Amino acid sequence: QVQLVESGGGLVQPGGSLRLSCAASTSINRFYSMGWYRQAPGKQRDLVATITRSGGTNYVDSVKGRFTISRDTAKNTVYLQMNSLKPEDTALYYCYAQNTLGRPDYWGQGTQVTVSS
Repeated sequence: QVQLVESGGGLVQPGGSLRLSCAASTSINRFYSMGWYRQAPGKQRDLVATITRSGGTNYVDSVKGRFTISRDTAKNTVYLQMNSLKPEDTALYYCYAQNTLGRPDYWGQGTQVTVSS
């Protein structure tokens, strides 16, 4: 059973930064892609950023230029560096992994990010 454990969330002021981590219980090289979704209260879960097995990245328009997704295959960990945070970035952030193109196969438990003054 694959486990994904997120960490790094918290409370930050607008304009601040956070780095989220997602540690996998298995080699992340086995996955077609990994990444992050987020879900704000009363809203659907939306894709934020992805990184593929080949290292390609993709971002939702609202975070381009502010967020960076990366990975460390030696540590089996994926990161989301979030800079210039805005109140609208407030959400529960979920790490995911998928074996093939399509829907995610595995989810983390979520980590809360709150951007507020």
